[in-house]
Amino acid sequence: APSLIKSRSHCSLCAPNLVSATPPTLVSSANLTTECDEFDESKVTEVRVYEGEAAVFRFPLSTSSTVFNNYCANTGFKIDWYKNQSDGHLQQPVLWPRISQEGERLWFHPAEFNDTGQYICTVRNGTFCAKIPVWLNVVQRAREICIAEPAGISTLVKIPLEENRIVTCPDIEDFRHPNRNFSVQWFHNCYPHPNWQGDRGIENDKLVIHVMRENYQGNYTCMVTYKFMGRNMSFTRVVTVEPVSPSGLPKNPDIQTPDELHVFTLACTVFLPYLSEEQSEPQVWWEIDGHKVNLHGDTRITSIVLMIALGDRTIETTLQIQSFNSQDLKRKYTCNAANSRGNVSRKAVIQYEGHPPHIELGCGLGIPLFLVVVLFGLYHLYWLELLLLYRSCFRSNEVLDGKDYDVYISYARNSEEEQFVLLTLRRVLENELGYRVCIFDRDSLPGGTITDETLSFVSRSRRIIVVLSPLYVLRGTQALLELKAGLDSMAQAGDLRVILVQYQPICRSSWAQELRRARVALTLIQWKGEKSADLSSRFWKQLQVELPVRRIKDSVNSSELPLCSKHKYIHT
Repeated sequence: APSLIKSRSHCSLCAPNLVSATPPTLVSSANLTTECDEFDESKVTEVRVYEGEAAVFRFPLSTSSTVFNNYCANTGFKIDWYKNQSDGHLQQPVLWPRISQEGERLWFHPAEFNDTGQYICTVRNGTFCAKIPVWLNVVQRAREICIAEPAGISTLVKIPLEENRIVTCPDIEDFRHPNRNFSVQWFHNCYPHPNWQGDRGIENDKLVIHVMRENYQGNYTCMVTYKFMGRNMSFTRVVTVEPVSPSGLPKNPDIQTPDELHVFTLACTVFLPYLSEEQSEPQVWWEIDGHKVNLHGDTRITSIVLMIALGDRTIETTLQIQSFNSQDLKRKYTCNAANSRGNVSRKAVIQYEGHPPHIELGCGLGIPLFLVVVLFGLYHLYWLELLLLYRSCFRSNEVLDGKDYDVYISYARNSEEEQFVLLTLRRVLENELGYRVCIFDRDSLPGGTITDETLSFVSRSRRIIVVLSPLYVLRGTQALLELKAGLDSMAQAGDLRVILVQYQPICRSSWAQELRRARVALTLIQWKGEKSADLSSRFWKQLQVELPVRRIKDSVNSSELPLCSKHKYIHT
């Protein structure tokens, strides 16, 4: 990026070449500048250069400065450069030959990254002394010759389209010397000059754009090289070219909207076939309230021939009404066409289009959306009740499938679970919901075989409720036999469904294989103690969804029930 100096002047205007370029020594200047006037730090000049490239400082005061004019009014003043050290002391940064002072200018051949910092330019004579700070920022860059993206450090040049412009490499004048020759290379977005196309070129080391085009915009990099004391020196600058509108166009402000006149246009398109015998031209005209509008005398009327093919013509005539108002809506507009074969006419109906019905559309879309949200919320809250209502109205009664029992309850044999099954689960199912419940320990006959009777009860039931608890998963128990029988019957015949009721939490790592297989395919209903005791709780609603469809009025008399159901009424 270019070395940009916000405000600088040439002290040589009043005292050129006051200090020679002979190699001085490092001098500590802590006391030399203590009595000098401080310059306003808000006006500190910043110079940006790339690391490894040449750089130059000039006397930073502008010619309009009062301090500068006061010093220039006196003869014999001297300019010195110092670097502000970290401890606050000033030191002459002259390291010949890399850093040298020529007149009012401080040269870097080249600048290194450690040169970054604040420099002080002192101007003094026997009467006056002032300190002017300058900030040097040495920026690291890639090793490529071209700089495609200067990261905001560039010179902006705006060129009007279709115009020419000569662009000089920035700061090249600061490096000119009578005994120094320059070599300049130009790149456009890192494409070298020989590969350019169009109305561009290089003349006397300057970029010449003969005719500005939009595709000429971008970053132009100039690489300047020269010899200094037998060493190759260079500095790189970037010029960002931006196209703007041609300067020849009108530059006065123009209000495009709103229009001064409200123009309403009516179009009439007429097809006129070719007639060899007709003596006069066909006519197309407009009438307003029965009065013909003069096509040639009214500036509001225009006529355009759209197409001519094989002598046939299609003509479009437009009627433009300026300053259209509500009174024009009441008039009658008629398009007429005539040739030697006849006349035709057609009315143009103008209707007032009011504002779009935003409120009506909003309500029309908002109300259905609101209803959908409300219905979705109600379904989310009461989906179990809705499902039970649907089952009671549309599902067929399952009591006619020939089975003896509605529910067979399987559980681990211990006092706590047996109390839950007999006093809570059985009581609600039999007394409140009217189901036929079979419990092996209660309803089986003495002397029978456990395995045979278990399989018989399971096959004669429509549902099997498995009450899960930690004791249920123990192998070799009758509970696992009942679960396996229910799963096999469900998989083979399909007329039995297994319902899992979790009475107590079970560690999944201790589940038996039969229980793992059942949990994957079946829904688990959780008993939550007192929270689930009420008949309106979610537990009983979920359980009813899984139970057979059976209406209480369809229940038969106890004398007609099998042995399992007779025992049920005895215990009740």
